[in-house]
Amino acid sequence: MNAKTPSLPAVQLVTHTADIGHQIRAHRKKQGLRIDDAAALNGVSVDLLSRLENGAGGVRTDKLLAVLDGLGLTLIVAPKDHDFLRTLPQDTLP
Repeated sequence: MNAKTPSLPAVQLVTHTADIGHQIRAHRKKQGLRIDDAAALNGVSVDLLSRLENGAGGVRTDKLLAVLDGLGLTLIVAPKDHDFLRTLPQDTLP
């Protein structure tokens, strides 16, 4: 990643839509994809991908999941007290 793309944790607890957006943007850039190319590869519009990257709401869940999958990411839902969450580095927790 370049100086404009901050380093993000490999696993991150999501508390805001912006958290997902930062991960999406970082993984897109890490793969060397322009936003228009990534949108086309994932079957979404540039506007939708831009809204996701900027943490805007109102994006359909199926579109979010398609983008995550297309960029090699996944969404995990777990109880807040799950043992897996206790294993995360403290800098990934709110």
